[in-house]
Amino acid sequence: MAKGIFITGTDTGVGKTIVAGGLACALMREGLDIGVMKPIQTGCVVKKNGNLIAPDTEFLIRMSGVKDKINLVTPYCFKEPLAPSAAAEAEGNEIDIEKIISAYNLLTEMHDSIIVEGAGGILVPIWKDFLFIDIIKRLSIPIIIVARMGLGTINHTLMTVRCARSAGIEIIGIIFNHTNNIKDGIAEKTNPNIIKRLCNIPILGIIPFIDKLKTEEIAADDLCAISSENVDIKYIRSFLSF
Repeated sequence: MAKGIFITGTDTGVGKTIVAGGLACALMREGLDIGVMKPIQTGCVVKKNGNLIAPDTEFLIRMSGVKDKINLVTPYCFKEPLAPSAAAEAEGNEIDIEKIISAYNLLTEMHDSIIVEGAGGILVPIWKDFLFIDIIKRLSIPIIIVARMGLGTINHTLMTVRCARSAGIEIIGIIFNHTNNIKDGIAEKTNPNIIKRLCNIPILGIIPFIDKLKTEEIAADDLCAISSENVDIKYIRSFLSF
């Protein structure tokens, strides 16, 4: 049983934050005390006073209802919308991997389990040559892969799966996400089953496109309902310690 689940994606913009927030909320409704973590947020918004706002972090906190300090949930926040290593260097900063590990360990003492959201895919550099795949291994937790529905997702998903398996990382399953409001074509209708056959990994669910979905607008109850109706929450729960 794991103390956490890492939500990774086949690319940036595939809906990891929506999936992570929805899972946290739905698992809370299952009776678990769920913490959330996004170790590094880039593309943060600068307030008038110069402080940075981490939108994804604030969304995860709102969806889960946790009261944890924001700098514990997200130890690093950078302005530039770049890979973490590049964003840190652009601001003349460094990223201490041990600080992230310590924050995660502290969160595991405060909650039954933690939903951790990455940035981009598992080969995105966190600092220098230390990648997200390396921190997943350090945390020793399984992953859920979030993927697009459309053309190109077979290649992206298979590469992510093979990469994770080669590193000995356990894959719970794949969640597909409709990232745009386009009627399903042949690719969208056939990709999930093709990927399931080629990877032999469970398809945990398919999230429908939600019109005018903005992370600052959706209510926790609504996202929780969408997640519970479209994702196998009980199967995911079986991987968690509580």
